Order: sequence, then structure tokens, then C-alpha cells
Amino acid sequence: MVEYYKSVVFENYANFSGRARRSEYWYFVLAHALIISILGIVCAISFSISESLGYILIGLLVVYVLAIIVPSLAVIVRRLHDIGKSGVYFFVRFIPFVGGIWLLILLFTEGNNGRNMYGEDPKEIFDEIDEIGEETGY
Repeated sequence: MVEYYKSVVFENYANFSGRARRSEYWYFVLAHALIISILGIVCAISFSISESLGYILIGLLVVYVLAIIVPSLAVIVRRLHDIGKSGVYFFVRFIPFVGGIWLLILLFTEGNNGRNMYGEDPKEIFDEIDEIGEETGY
């Protein structure tokens, strides 16, 4: 999970091209949710200790949320690319009532096998690396 989070946030910060596996996207979402939850709890506790400390930690939480917007959008676009959809499908979420559900279904959909118009299948690349590791013992 940590490797996927680091990959999204540090290596592919603003990379809107290519493809992202379901595991890359969902592990990033899980790590992001854990970080937000932990920071929220720490902020709540700090407010009970000192109001000024609470405001400082809320400020850090806001900075984190703002800093993570671009990598979040990038990984969503790459995830949509993995199922052969354009990144414009992200805007489906703004359709009242059904848009969010439709986008969620798209994000859960298994990616296209093999190469598509957005690049090589990241699952195949990962499997090839695993096979090389098994052959060499690493």
C-alpha cells in the first residue's frame, strides 16, 4: 500500500498519461483516507489541548488536502485510461444522482487486457517483473 501511495504522490505527481491498475488506485485511496482520518483525529485531540495548536494542525491538514488534489486527479485519469476511457469521463461524477455511482463502477471495472490507446497494460508489465524476479531469486 505504501509503495502505491509513494508512486502516485511522488513519482507520478502530475502524470496524466498512461494507465493505473485498480490496485494502484484503490491502495492510494485507502492510504489517503487513513492519513485524513488520522490527521482529523489528531486535530480534534489538539483542539482539546490548545485552540492555537488545533488551528495549526488544521492548517497542515488543509495544506495536505490541497497538495494531494493534483495526484488524485492524475491517478483517476490514469485509472480511466486503463479501462479505455478518456479522462473526461471524470466529469461524469457531476451528473446528479447517478454520476458518482457511474464513476465508481468505472473505477471498479477491470482494465483492458493488453495494450490500448493509452499505453501498455500495467498488469502485464508487473507480471513480467515478477517472473524475472522468480527466475533470478529476487
